[in-house]
Amino acid sequence: MYEVMRVWDEDRPEWDADFRDFAAAWRSQPKWVVSRSLTSVGPNATLVADDLEAVTRGLKAELAGEIGIAGPDLARSLTDLGLIDEYRLYLHPVVLGRGKPFFAGPRPPLHLVASDRIGEDVIRLTYVPA
Repeated sequence: MYEVMRVWDEDRPEWDADFRDFAAAWRSQPKWVVSRSLTSVGPNATLVADDLEAVTRGLKAELAGEIGIAGPDLARSLTDLGLIDEYRLYLHPVVLGRGKPFFAGPRPPLHLVASDRIGEDVIRLTYVPA
């Protein structure tokens, strides 16, 4: 996911103001990149190559606010470690034929705490571990 999002690291001439604003917001946020294959990461990013549990517990203790994660492998690892406080699933009316599921193993017991409409076509479901 990090490699996909790196497109925002540098402005592109074809971008409009909204794209440039998003890129500026992306660049301003610190990022911790969990990877077994990368050897370096870009600006405002820290590579986490091992001891995911200790790093995550440290971030949760040190940072105020939310920590967003992306990618099914990372979600599975953090779920197995009991380190996810809340799951936000966004439902878009798009059918995909393949990909890695976020809950590839046994689904953790979850409790629905909220549902919100976002725009005209998306619903966010918010769950916490039961």
